[in-house]
Amino acid sequence: MEKISRREAMIRLGIVAGGAAVLTAPRTRARAADGKDSLNKFDRPLTAITLGAGNRGTLYGDYAVEYPAELKIVGVAEPIVERNDFHAKTHNIPDENRFVTWEHVLERPKFADMVVVSMPDDLHHEPCIQAMRLGYDVLLEKPMAQSEAECLEILKVQQETGRVVGIAHVLRYAPYFIDMRKVVLSGKLGRIVNMQHMEPIEWRHMMHSYVRGNWHDSSMTTPIILAKSCHDLDIMRWIMDEPCDKIVGFGDLSFYKRENAPEGSGDRCLDCAVETSCAYSAKRMYLQDKERLYAIMPVVPDLSRISAGTPKMEQLEKKILHSLKTTNYGRCAFKMENDQPEHLACAMEFRSGATATFNMDGFTSYHGRRTRLMGTKGDLVGDMDTFTYTDYMTKKSPVGAISLRKSFTWDISVSDVKGYEDSGHGGGDYRFVSDLLRAVYHRDESLLTSTVTASVESHVMGFRIEKSRKGGGVQEVNV
Repeated sequence: MEKISRREAMIRLGIVAGGAAVLTAPRTRARAADGKDSLNKFDRPLTAITLGAGNRGTLYGDYAVEYPAELKIVGVAEPIVERNDFHAKTHNIPDENRFVTWEHVLERPKFADMVVVSMPDDLHHEPCIQAMRLGYDVLLEKPMAQSEAECLEILKVQQETGRVVGIAHVLRYAPYFIDMRKVVLSGKLGRIVNMQHMEPIEWRHMMHSYVRGNWHDSSMTTPIILAKSCHDLDIMRWIMDEPCDKIVGFGDLSFYKRENAPEGSGDRCLDCAVETSCAYSAKRMYLQDKERLYAIMPVVPDLSRISAGTPKMEQLEKKILHSLKTTNYGRCAFKMENDQPEHLACAMEFRSGATATFNMDGFTSYHGRRTRLMGTKGDLVGDMDTFTYTDYMTKKSPVGAISLRKSFTWDISVSDVKGYEDSGHGGGDYRFVSDLLRAVYHRDESLLTSTVTASVESHVMGFRIEKSRKGGGVQEVNV
């Protein structure tokens, strides 16, 4: 099968006219201080305060390291000392701008352009509300809040204050999904009548995050449909480009339960008679395979520079052992207080009568979203690396005079997209930050795709799915 670049794909679909993309305005490139290309050109870097210096807060902070002409981190609130120290050292944050909790930051008069709310799910709503009222623009990590009412309150305050708030629905900024949406909006598929979307949560990720990890208890965080899959609901709503009117969901917790624990298993993997034969061994996952250490340790050294037997490796292993002895990450996966369903099946009806299904599954050997779109003229199948468009009406390629092939594939490995391509979520992480900074700098919310207004509906869809899953039947989505 022929692999073609993004531009060639768009040309063959007729979505690029006169040699220029008609749906994406070009941006002027600027050279950052470290020599990297930046998609923004500001006369000064915007300033931000990180509220929560864990994985996501560190990632957004890394943008400031790589593109210092655009963003400077000037404050941090983080109760874990090692994380606070690491963030402060990375960004040269003065002691007076280092805080233990977010409340301490917002007790001060405003001293930056933005705040980055990247704390646990239960600490998204109130900090965002208070920050907006103090005059800060906000980068708000998903999900927005723990309830539908809290999400709607964020929308209300944002509209009252006029602050720029970007919700971290980063998949909207990945070239893969951007171009998929362009195909849909171009009409090349005809009228979309059905969409099938799947999120396979590779089994180790499921066990790490939603059985042992921070999101194992939905009452303390958010239901998994929001905590993990609000990305997917948002992408489905965005690509369908019309409201979802009805929704229903099914799914439960069936495997990671005490009655399924291996016979003779202990409460912790370090003290378990059957650990060596258990596929869910935390000792193997974290100590031997070094999986997802960023979550079980406050600060993780660069493992690529640590060789076995060195003093640094010995120190690292001591920290891992301490985590496995003292935190949930070392507990038996079948003896947690987890309540998140390991699988979900959802059905939706959109305003035009088009239907869609969404499946989330925690029992896969692979990850990466899968999408199928069926239209009245053609269909599209994608797996986050490639998508293939087929014109089944003519059984030829979209430019039949050039080729008799009936389909072609857009392949990210040969894409000519430039800028932030190495960031996470298919390049979406840094593109999201880039667009948010532009919107803040120019005081123009229209430069941002994932606004509060745009994101509220998919959050409501998630909360209605959870209500349906718990016995509520078919739910109407009224936003």
